[in-house]
Amino acid sequence: MSRLAAVFLCATLLSCAPVKVPQAPAIAPVTLSLVESEPVETNLDRPDIPDASAVWLEMVNGAKRTIDVAQFYASEAEPQWIASSKLTPIIDALVSAHERGVKVRFLVDEKFVPQYPGTIDRLKKAGIEVRRIDGDAIFGGVEHAKYFIVDGFTSFIGSQNFDWRALTHIQEMGVCLHSTEFAHQLQDLFDTDWAIAGGASMEARMRKHPPAGALPGVEAQRVELVASPKGWLPDESSWDLPRIIALLDGAKQSIQLQVLKYKTIDRSGHRFTEIDDAIRRAAARGVKIRFIISEWGMKDPSIQALRDLTPVVEVRVITIPKWSGGDIPFARVAHAKYLVVDENVAWIGTSNWEGDYFMKSRNVGVILHEGTIPKRLAKFFDENWTNGLVTPVLPAPAPNPSP
Repeated sequence: MSRLAAVFLCATLLSCAPVKVPQAPAIAPVTLSLVESEPVETNLDRPDIPDASAVWLEMVNGAKRTIDVAQFYASEAEPQWIASSKLTPIIDALVSAHERGVKVRFLVDEKFVPQYPGTIDRLKKAGIEVRRIDGDAIFGGVEHAKYFIVDGFTSFIGSQNFDWRALTHIQEMGVCLHSTEFAHQLQDLFDTDWAIAGGASMEARMRKHPPAGALPGVEAQRVELVASPKGWLPDESSWDLPRIIALLDGAKQSIQLQVLKYKTIDRSGHRFTEIDDAIRRAAARGVKIRFIISEWGMKDPSIQALRDLTPVVEVRVITIPKWSGGDIPFARVAHAKYLVVDENVAWIGTSNWEGDYFMKSRNVGVILHEGTIPKRLAKFFDENWTNGLVTPVLPAPAPNPSP
């Protein structure tokens, strides 16, 4: 073969070689851990689950660029309790982060700012940008979500309010997640509310990132962000109520549920039975259902809804004893909100199980499919269930027969 022919043949073969199409970068799996708060002077601490105050402090101290915080309210301890406050170092760390050049934004609902102005005033005086969102005017409820986003990578979602009591005198449950994709989804939610609080149209939707759907995870095989209320989400497919109902409808063996409150009537007096109906459907299928409710939830109409469930669901109430240091208002309670189905799928969130929280208030949660986290949360529930602080809810007494 002549040299010219060889060159021509080589060029022809190269031109026919398959073109390599660049592939989208693989999504790094979400790594996550449960995060608890336990009341002092109880046996509710789990040494293998990190404490919220330590996790929050590590997140804030490690921030390099941004910290976004959304909370229902912010409440530091009064002088007589300040020495025992685990919130003080976190407030100090937020101020220090701002001083070293981290962009810190703090979003809080309008409702309790007049009652708890001190912490908000301190953050603002330090130069931190604080916005107040009027959840009542916007959603018809409140900004009830509680979460952090740090450097667009580390997120925290949980039942813990930004309240010193939540870190020392209340049982809480949350989750810390490390994932750019998950943080992006949560960031769109924060940016939506931040913009509205800053005067943007109430119809504003900040959707800077494409919906990621279920993300691959390590401690859970799939991780999903869910939120409420419907009509106010950057991605409406993430509305939490139908997703929770789907979890209940998918139960085959067991349901373990702990929440602060449970109602089948909303604050307007309308019936809200979507979740209650799903629980009863599960019971009719033979699913074993156990339900822990806080002592604060044992009020009418909650108590009647719970008593109505007792023929098909085993319900127990958890009561946290008083602290030896004296009575503390709005403390010594179990405030955790989580669900485990078949010890295989879990929801951890900020919603009480009442209609208004799903329909009229901002809440967030995470659904975790398979892996070690749902199993550990199921064990957490069992440890609560058998604790001496938990007692059965008795069915309503039968009415006296007519004379």
